[in-house]
Order: sequence, then structure tokens, then C-alpha cells
Amino acid sequence: MRDDDINATEPSQAVDVEALIAAARRQWLVVAACAAAAFVLGIVYILTAVPLYTSYVSVLIDRGNREVVQQLSTIGGVIDDEASILSQVELLYSDTIALAVVDKLDLSNDPSFMSSEASAISSAIGAIRSIANVSSWFASEEPETDAQVAARRRAAADQLLDNVSVSRVGRTYVLEVSYVSPSSQLSAKIANAIGEAYLVDKLNSKYEATRRASDWLQERIAELRQKALASDLAVQKFRSANGLVAAGSVLVADQQLSELNSAMIVAQSDTAKARARLQRIQQIIASGQSDAIVTDVLDSSISNELRQKYLDASKREAQISERLGQNHIQAIRLRSEMSEYKRLMFEEVNRIAESYKSDLDVAEAREKSLNDSVSQATGISASANETQVQLRELEREAETYKNMYQTFLQRYQEALQQQSFPVTEARIITRATPAGGPSHPRKSLVMAFFLVLGAAAGGGVGAFREFRDRFFRTGEQVRDILGLEFLGIAPLVPPARATSLKEMPEGPRLIRKANAVSNYVIDHPLSAFAETLRSAKIAADLGLAGKTCKIIGIVSSLPGEGKSTISVNFAELLASQGSRTILIDGDLRNPGATRAIARHAEAGLLEALLDGGNVQNLLLHNPQTKLSFLPAVVKHRVPHSSELLASPAMRNILTSLSAEADYIIVDLPPLGPVVDARAISNRVDGFIFVTEWGKTARRVVRQVLSTDPYIRDKCLGVILNKVDQERMKLYRAYGSSEYYYSRYSQYYQENV
Repeated sequence: MRDDDINATEPSQAVDVEALIAAARRQWLVVAACAAAAFVLGIVYILTAVPLYTSYVSVLIDRGNREVVQQLSTIGGVIDDEASILSQVELLYSDTIALAVVDKLDLSNDPSFMSSEASAISSAIGAIRSIANVSSWFASEEPETDAQVAARRRAAADQLLDNVSVSRVGRTYVLEVSYVSPSSQLSAKIANAIGEAYLVDKLNSKYEATRRASDWLQERIAELRQKALASDLAVQKFRSANGLVAAGSVLVADQQLSELNSAMIVAQSDTAKARARLQRIQQIIASGQSDAIVTDVLDSSISNELRQKYLDASKREAQISERLGQNHIQAIRLRSEMSEYKRLMFEEVNRIAESYKSDLDVAEAREKSLNDSVSQATGISASANETQVQLRELEREAETYKNMYQTFLQRYQEALQQQSFPVTEARIITRATPAGGPSHPRKSLVMAFFLVLGAAAGGGVGAFREFRDRFFRTGEQVRDILGLEFLGIAPLVPPARATSLKEMPEGPRLIRKANAVSNYVIDHPLSAFAETLRSAKIAADLGLAGKTCKIIGIVSSLPGEGKSTISVNFAELLASQGSRTILIDGDLRNPGATRAIARHAEAGLLEALLDGGNVQNLLLHNPQTKLSFLPAVVKHRVPHSSELLASPAMRNILTSLSAEADYIIVDLPPLGPVVDARAISNRVDGFIFVTEWGKTARRVVRQVLSTDPYIRDKCLGVILNKVDQERMKLYRAYGSSEYYYSRYSQYYQENV
């Protein structure tokens, strides 16, 4: 399976638990120190804190008494909801209760109460201040003013409220009042006084409320009485002025209009009936129908007689015409009689039609008269209705004042009765007693609080230290941040582990090492330090393959990171392995390598560059490893060191030495302060970057490498120098090389 596949199967974690554990391991001393300091502060607090005693009194908002009060009067406190209970809690915290207790127990003149808040330290400070105040020695006592008495009373009330606590017991109607004081007797006395002051205040407030209500109601009743009488009188006057006479509950005008409307409906019905009869009889007359049926015609004796004669003549005429012929004189005479009878019948119908017309005229005249009467009555009623709007408004106002007067009169009687019933909806169910032991400070809780506070402060300091840790700690950081190969670590070598130098032959052309650290790789060839330098050699061999002589520059970001020590030991390692190696101290401003192994040198690279001397005559040698060293003897400051390193003379020196060496190690100045390394970068095949573990900021290293991309491109890798191996264990991560250091450290042997 590929690495990509392995990484794909690993679940991503939002929180790096291993990083948190590692940070805790690194900062546990800080956390422990802060917790210990907080623990000490907690002990000091407990030893200096004034012991406090708490007494409790329980007050019940009595539902039974409340119902009695509610029955006696509607003016009372009704405790039914959460807001009402909370209101009673705030009442116990009020200035009214506090001042009542202060006055009852005379707390403003009680020295033990007024000085109860002073701790041992504050008491001592107050005593010292009073002694130091020389002016108070000679001050005469003067009587207190009213303002001073009021201020002391106010201060006592504020102090009392600061030590009072009120809480509701669960979902019940019980309020628990507690008071804290350095004296158990005083604490119990004040707690009981608070409960009693609460009950008295409830009685006083109810009495004052009813008294104020009675006074106000009395004034209001007199006013309402006058307004009720005035409104009734206004109604009666308005009726008389506008003629609004009523029969029962209905106005006379409205009653007349109703009767006229009924008569009008009957008249309209009669007119329609007369008009229909007239139209029917007129249709009969116009059509000439002698046999048409009309009710009045049937009822008329004349019409019936004429019709009977007409029928008889018609019958005889038919008989004669059948026997004697139609032209017979008798038939003609009978037909003439029949015509006369028919004419007479139509005349009778016309007479009935005239009577119908007369009836229609009478009905229309009556309808018109009634219509005029209705119109007149409607106008009168409309005018009365408009006036009634004002009348009804006056009646409503009069009724309102009447109801208000009755209501207020009833409430006034109830308020008078309530003043004689001193009943409240609260009572004390548990009185306060002196506490058997102090309630504050709670030693275990205080110590736990200080420990937690100290641990939290230590955690904050540790987190800040972790946040401010901007240095290289592991090889993974080197690869992730710089994108360069990590060559290994060079452990910090304490003086006790650096063996003393063996006696070396002395001579003007021989290397003389000033300390054992410069010879560490030779004295400890199987150490981790030596293994890191071997890793650097492999990186150089692989990265610079094909070159006959490899010119390698050793650089760092800042001075003091140990690049000269790395340069000397790296050159010694190469030489001890049989490679022809030449070490050049290229730091013409601060030649660290020269100070380490050639303090006795009188001439070196600078003379070769300026005077053109033979380099071979300037080289120093180590007869043990065959290492050659070209020192840099700086007798005065060289302001143009970068020009010298980039000069043709330096190129000639490197060219001549390349013919005689397999490796040329150049100890160059740091990249940060000077540009010497950049000036010679085109002459160097590869660079090894040295950075100090836990000292050099990652940002500085990243900046100097980004400023010198040519050097970065030639960089073979990075060595972390001066690594504290014990502390480095705290930065190991699972799967990293540091995590398995204990397993492969057996391959390293510091002493051979």
C-alpha cells in the first residue's frame, strides 16, 4: 500500500490530542508552579480571613391568610405567580427593611457591627493609620450633625444589605433569609429582626394602602354624587326642551308613525284592488262581450233580469226561425228585442264601471292623504331620532356616573372594614438561632478554588509559552516550513561529556584545538553528533555527484548558532574517513573556526587574498586526521570582506585547492547580518544550513532563505544544532524519528 493510500484511510481529527498532551508535558512545571503558588495564597487567605457565621430565618407566604384577606377586601396582595414571589424577595432586599432593622437594633451605634467587615490585615492597617494620624490626637470631640447621623445610618443599612441573602425554597412559598456576620449571636439577632421587620412592613403597607384608598374614595364619592345628580337633571331638561314625550319606553311620535304606516299599507292595497276591477270591466266594455262574468254584474238584479229576457227572446226567435223562417216578422221583432236587451245590459255594465271608477278615486284620495300624513310623521320622527342621539349619550353618562357612585361607595365601606383586620399573607415558620460553627471560609472549597485558579493561570501561561514558541524543534518542522532536507540533530554537548584534549604535537604549521568540542567527532565516532555529520556527507555525495572536488559552505542565520563547531567537526569527519579535506575559515569578520583550532596562526586567507601569498604555505595540518586548515587571521576590521570573497583571487585559491582535495569545507559568515555568503555563493557547490534548536526563530530562517534563493537552491540540508535531547522528548510525535529515538539510540555510543 502506498503512503498516499495510508494517509487517505487515516481519520482526520479536528483536535490534535497528541499535540495537546505533548504541550501539557512540556508546560507541566509551569502549571505546577502556578498551582503551588495559588495553594500558598489559599493558605494565607484562610489564615487571615475572618470566620463568618450564617443564621437563617424562614418566612412563609401563607396561602390561608391570603384567602382571608382576599375575602375581606379586594385591596390586598395576591401571591399567585412567580413575579409576585420575586417581588417579595426584592422587598426583603429593600432599604425600608434594612433601615427598620438598623433602627430597631441601633446598629449604627454598635461598634461590633460597624467593624465586622475588617479582616486581620485590614484591622492592622487601620490601627497603624490611626496611630500615624497625629492630628487626631489633639482633636476635640464635637457632637454629630444630623447629616453625619444619617450618613452613619445609611452606611449601616448598606453593610447589612451586603451580608443579606434571600432565596426561594424550591417551588414553594417559603423564602429563606440568611445573614452572615463574624458574631453568631449578632447574625441570629439580625436575621430574626429582618423577618419581623418584613411582617411589620407588610402590615404597615396594607394599612397605609387602605387608609390612602379610603381618603381617596371619600373624595371621589362626593365628586361622583354631584356628577350623578347633574347628569340625571340634564337628561330630564333635554327631554322637556326637545319635546321628547314618551309613552312607556316609546316616543309618541314613533307610535303615531307606526300606526300611519299600517293604515298606508291597507290604503295601498285597496287602491290596487279598485284599479284592477276598473281595468277588468273596461276591458269587457271595450271587447263588447255581453256574456263576460263580473261579480257586480252577477250581483245586479237589473242585469240578471235583462239577461233572462235576452235568453227568452233568443229562445223564441230560434223556434220561430226554425218553423216559419228567419224572415218571419215575429223572428225579426224578437231579434230587435234581443238587440235592445243587449244594449241595456251594456249600459248596466257601464254604470258599474263608473261606480268602480268612483271607488278608485276615493281609494287614491285616501292613499294620498295617508302618504302626506306619513311624510309629515317621518320628518317629525327623524328630527326626534337625531335629538335622541344626544339624549342617549346623556342617559349613558348618567348611568355611568350612577354605577361608579355605587361601586366606589361599596369599595369605601370595604376599605373602612379592612383597616380593622391586621391580617397579612406572611408569617415566620423558622426563627434564626446562633450558628454552631463558621460557614465561611469553607477551607476545602477555598483550597480547591485556589488550586483550580492556579492551574488555570498556569495553563494560560503555558498556552502563551506554547503560542510564543516560534523555534525549530523537530525535523518535521524543518521539512514543512523550509521545504529542505533535514540532515539530523547535533546534540548539545555539556562540558562534562566533552573529554579533555589529548596531548597533540605542537608546531607553527599544526592545528591546536582550544577545546574538546572541536574534536568531538573524533573522540566520539559512534555518537549521534557524528551520525548527523555522516548524514550530511551522504547528502553532499548524492547531491554533488560527479564533482571531483566538492566545495561545501557551512552557513547559519545568526551568529552563535555553532556553525564553526559543525564546520570543524564535519571537516575532521571527512578527513578521518580518508578523504582529502581542506577547511577554510571564510568568516573574515568573526573567524570562529580560527579561534577554535588555530589561535596561534599569524597569517591565513586574508593575506592570501590581499598579498597573493602561496596558499600552501599558509595551511595548517592535523597529523592525526590529515585535515588541512586555512585560517583567517583578522588583525584589523575588513570593511570589504564580501568583495574579497567574490574576487578572482578567491576563485584562484579555490581552484588551486580543488586540485589537491576531495572536499573543501568553507565556514561562512551568517546570512542575516552580512552578505559575504551571498557573494561567494557562485563559487560553492552546496550549502549546509545550521540552525540552533529552540533559539533561532523560524521566521528569521525563512526570511534569510527567501532573501537568498540562490543559496536555498544549493542547500543540501539543515542541521539542528545544540539540541537538548531530554527536552526534545517532549516534542516528539507519534511516527516521527524523535518518537523512536529510545529504540535506536542503542546504536549510539558517546564514549568509545
